[in-house]
Amino acid sequence: MLELKNVSKTFFPGTVNERRALVDLSLDMRAGDFVTVIGSNGAGKSTLLNAITGRLKIDRGEIVIDGVPVRRMPDYKRARFYGRVFQDPMAGTAPDLTIEQNLALALRRGKPRGLRLGLDQKRRAFFKEQLEMLGLGLENRLGARVGLLSGGQRQAMSLLMAAFTQPSILLLDEHTAALDPQRAAHVTQLTEKVVRDSNLTTLMITHNMAQAIELGNRLIMMHEGEIIYELGPEEKAKVTVEELLDRFASIKGAVVSDKSMLG
Repeated sequence: MLELKNVSKTFFPGTVNERRALVDLSLDMRAGDFVTVIGSNGAGKSTLLNAITGRLKIDRGEIVIDGVPVRRMPDYKRARFYGRVFQDPMAGTAPDLTIEQNLALALRRGKPRGLRLGLDQKRRAFFKEQLEMLGLGLENRLGARVGLLSGGQRQAMSLLMAAFTQPSILLLDEHTAALDPQRAAHVTQLTEKVVRDSNLTTLMITHNMAQAIELGNRLIMMHEGEIIYELGPEEKAKVTVEELLDRFASIKGAVVSDKSMLG
């Protein structure tokens, strides 16, 4: 479903600020895989997602989504292949539009857009049914402006919207990091449910090692633009946060200073 072959990206090449963000990185994901990605700040995690979506042009390598090479495809054309939830709850929704308008736009992701959103009784019934799964009462507030919702409500909506069109791959970019612990736990539970119910192929970046262990069937660790460690389903089911921290330090001599990685 997703294949990266020797993908490299260097920022400010040939200058004193040169930084190798991705270094000959290769990754294969089969349909239904849920891969969690951990690593220190500057490891290349967000650069990886931006390369997949086309927001960043890679220097070399190949990116294939659902059998389609997309390296030379502009980002707006790649949109039909993926859904993405950002760290910032404000990034995934349009605050000045209503809940139902946001959902209608998400439903048309990757399709030609006209001036009308196509809101009718049947579609509103579908939106209510989907929103009920969130357990936040939003199904009764279809006409409310999204800008009035809390961060947790907006992030739950963003997750639902990203999964609406059954994308080839769901990309989660530290999507619970900006939430308080209670709302983060709720969105984490919703993530597990949405991915499982729709059997979505998912790539999730997180700073929280406990969350990385809890979710998904595979785990990869990045450092300085490379994948330095990977766990499959059996190993991942047994690993602890302490073991991951020890492994991270032993492989590259890295020091984890971000306490949020402890979960």
